[in-house]
Amino acid sequence: MAILTSHTLNGTDGTHAGGIKVTFSLVGGEKIFETKMDEGGRLNEKIGSEHIDPTANYELVFETGPYWIERGYNQILDQVVLRFKMPDPSADYHMPVIISPNSYSVWWSS
Repeated sequence: MAILTSHTLNGTDGTHAGGIKVTFSLVGGEKIFETKMDEGGRLNEKIGSEHIDPTANYELVFETGPYWIERGYNQILDQVVLRFKMPDPSADYHMPVIISPNSYSVWWSS
């Protein structure tokens, strides 16, 4: 089993960006889960070994458009999409994201 975690931070005011809808799936294939970031802007999901293919590409999609609309921002970025592999089916994959109305920054941390 792998563990997939993330933390979304609001780059305009430094707060946690909670409540953002997140979907995790195989690129072009099966949806593995759909959830929301908690109020602290955190995601912590266990991914069963039956969903992990070390050669596959995965996609983590953050629906950031509604988050910014609720805060009165007019922007064109509706989603932040991360595509990556999970070569070790028992590893921890942590990908924090700093979001702003028209940009984002992401990195991989273990």
